[in-house]
Amino acid sequence: MMIKAIIFDFGQTLVDSADGFRAAEKIAKEKVFLSLFPDADDDKWQIFLMEYRQIRKSFHAKSNFSRFAIWQAVYDRFNCKADSNKLTQLETDYWELVQSKTTPFPETISVLEKLSKQFKLGIITNTQGQKTSRNHRLSLFPGIEKFFETIVIAGESGLPAKPDPKPFLLCLEKMNIKAFQAIYVGDDFQKDILGASSVRMNPVWIKHSLVKRSWPDPDPNALFRVITDLNQLLENSVNRLGR
Repeated sequence: MMIKAIIFDFGQTLVDSADGFRAAEKIAKEKVFLSLFPDADDDKWQIFLMEYRQIRKSFHAKSNFSRFAIWQAVYDRFNCKADSNKLTQLETDYWELVQSKTTPFPETISVLEKLSKQFKLGIITNTQGQKTSRNHRLSLFPGIEKFFETIVIAGESGLPAKPDPKPFLLCLEKMNIKAFQAIYVGDDFQKDILGASSVRMNPVWIKHSLVKRSWPDPDPNALFRVITDLNQLLENSVNRLGR
C-alpha cells in the first residue's frame, strides 16, 4: 500500500511546549485563585484546585480549549464576577509564556526536509482556544510552516476541533488523497490517534522521548504504531507504518 502523504499534529509532535504549558498554567491558576480568595488558606486552595481541574477536564472533553472560557467558568463556580479585561490580559500573558518556551524538537527540521522530497506534507492542529489561525503558534515557526502545502486549524470558523472527523476529512480533501494513503502523526491519543483512526487514516502515536509526561493507556482495540522520535519516520519504511 503506497503512502502519499504524511500529516502531523503541531504541539508536542513537531515542537516541545511542555515546560511552557506547565509554567503558564501554574501562574494562571495562582492568579485566578488569589483574585477569588486573596486571604485564603491551604484548605481553600485544595478546594479551588479540585474545582478548577474538574472544570478544565469538562471543557477539554468537549474539545473546548479556550483558557478564557475555562477561567470564566471557574469564577462562575465560585459565584464571582470575572473582569473580562483582566481575563483577556491573563490569556495573552499565558500564550506569550507558552510561545517563549516553545522550541522545535532537535530533529524536526531535518526530518521534514527529507520527508518533503518524497511525500505531501500537511498539518491538522487545534486552535487551543486562540482566536484565529493568524495567532496560532505555527505562524511563529516559518522554518516549519514552509514545508506544509496544507494546514488545517481545527476549532475555528465553524470547523470542529479534533477528534471530530471533519478536520481530518477536510485535510484529505485539500490534499486530494484517500485516507489509506496518509499517515497521521500526533501525540494526543484521543484527539490524534482515535481521531485519525475514525476516518481510516494510518495513525502513528509519537511519545517523544524528550517529553516528560504520563502517557494514557491506549484503547486495546485501536490499531496504531508508536515512535519516540521523528527520525523513526525515516529509519522505518514509511509504507511499513501504513496498515
